[in-house]
This record gives sequence, structure tokens and C-alpha cells, in this order.
Amino acid sequence: MDPSQLAELRTMYVFTPIEGQSWGLTYESLRDRLLERDPDEFIRIDNHGQIRGSAMHYGITLDDEELEGFARLQPEGISVLDCTAQSAANFVGWLREHVVPDGMAMTFNTAWGLEEDLPDATVPDVTRPRLVAVFLAHLEALGLD
Repeated sequence: MDPSQLAELRTMYVFTPIEGQSWGLTYESLRDRLLERDPDEFIRIDNHGQIRGSAMHYGITLDDEELEGFARLQPEGISVLDCTAQSAANFVGWLREHVVPDGMAMTFNTAWGLEEDLPDATVPDVTRPRLVAVFLAHLEALGLD
């Protein structure tokens, strides 16, 4: 697959704290950050009980692109659905600025990476263009055709 095709691929990106760490994520704090951006943002919390646990579904608009995702407290993480590498990098910028505590690291994976049992990778603290390159390298390593 050529680089322009990789750049257009859409998948779910999942962002989590480094194993053994916590961002102290709560649905209330995430809801507040989302509503600060846009008071009309879509937010829904589903409580599925003891087996499946709860999840927060949300919408977020970044660079005029409407995205949806979900967050979970157990295991702790935030995902963004149907997303390009560029959009995922923009989302990471927002997470670092508004959700992830200063000095805390995060990992990432994609739906395809999870299906292939790829381990989570650390999200490097680099510029957005370089972060896009990291996400594209992840997709390329999957050998998508």
C-alpha cells in the first residue's frame, strides 16, 4: 500500500496509560473537558453492569472533522473511532493538553493492531507530523493490503 493510501486509512485508535500507571480518568472530568470545547457535544454513559462494565461514548470535533469515540475506566483508556493517522495525532494533542496529566505517558494501538495481538506502543512526545509518521509506520507494519 502506498503512503497516500495509508494516510487515508481509517481505524480505531486506542490510547491508554503506561501499564501500571493511571491518568486518574473519570467520566465526569472527560465530560467537562469535552463540554469546554463545545457545550453541545454528544456524550452518553452506558452502565452495562459487572461483566462488561461501563463506557462513555462521546463526540469531538477537531479541525472541522467530527469524530466519535469511547472511554473506559476499567481498563482505563480512551479511543477515537474511524480515524486517520492525522486525526489521531490531532486527538493526541488534545489529550495531552486536556486529559493526560503533565508528565504522564500514553500508549497506543489500533483496532487492526489489537486483532493481530500487537503490543501497545508508547506515544512519543514529538511534533504532530512526526507522530503521524509513527502512526503510519504502525499501519505499514501491519502489512495491510
